[in-house]
Amino acid sequence: MEFLNAAVVLANFVLIPATAYGAQLALGALGVTLIYGILRFSNFAHGDTMAFGTMVTILVTWWLQSLGIGLGPLPTALLALPVGIAATAAMLLVTDRVVFRFYRKQKAVPVTLVIVSIGVMFILNGLVRFIIGPDDQRFADGARFIVNVRDFEAWSGLQEGLAIRTTQGITLVTAVITVALLFWFLNHTRTGKSMRAFSDNEDLALLSGINPERVVTITWIIVAALATIAGVLYGLDKSFKPFTYFQLLLPIFAAAIVGGLGNPLGAIAGGFVIAYSEVAVTYAFKKVLGYLLPDRLEPDGLVQLLSTDYKFAVSFAILVIVLLFRPTGLFRGKSV
Repeated sequence: MEFLNAAVVLANFVLIPATAYGAQLALGALGVTLIYGILRFSNFAHGDTMAFGTMVTILVTWWLQSLGIGLGPLPTALLALPVGIAATAAMLLVTDRVVFRFYRKQKAVPVTLVIVSIGVMFILNGLVRFIIGPDDQRFADGARFIVNVRDFEAWSGLQEGLAIRTTQGITLVTAVITVALLFWFLNHTRTGKSMRAFSDNEDLALLSGINPERVVTITWIIVAALATIAGVLYGLDKSFKPFTYFQLLLPIFAAAIVGGLGNPLGAIAGGFVIAYSEVAVTYAFKKVLGYLLPDRLEPDGLVQLLSTDYKFAVSFAILVIVLLFRPTGLFRGKSV
């Protein structure tokens, strides 16, 4: 019984939150790795692209709520999500036409595009703060829990109750569907195969008659969808604050590099590696050990390696270690 109580506590505060967070990071890292693999540069504006798509989704959510339109137990944001994706795709395509295309035609080195993306990042960050403000915005409505503590305690007879939030369940289901659709598109459609060919060998792809501008356009649209979905899921699960999405750039890039930059499977694996590492290292294990150990061995301290204030330091440390000892990542992406 004590072991089951410890398992429930661990699930509540480590396993379930880390799994949801890992799915969000994986979707964000997929966008980064697609841009790197196909457009051949690291897009530092990706975190603020997520913020932009989430902002549009929130504004449309508020409008739908004002009209009394909703999805019952599910968040209204799911109805607004397609509008957020469309607006983000339009913004990215305009940005590419106005900014990135010029440097692409000039055959600029990748570091130039990275610097340009940093400029785009600051512009997007300021735009989002100007429109929606710098404060926290909570936009999750509907049912709060799939499984709540009280019902679980009554059903199981355990001292600890399991809680699974609706947003965590939505995150996992949406992430699985999104990843499945992405891999089906890349592997079983003509356009997806063209994108993979362009990524593997640009010159050979051009000789085969593949239209590079069409590949670029489709890539930005897919990135817009991934960024908006990841941003909305993160905002529903926690809250929306523009600066938080700016900070998310570090764990997202860490996830992409740990898995293997340019490798979609690696991006997914890297997202979960970073998420579980961040949550586990910053969690206080005192309560879990209190159930597992005899009373005389129960720890007095929190048994916490790092404060939650330093969770992004975990991503940074993992990123540095991977770059030093395995720069191609776990799944052999392109060397960073």
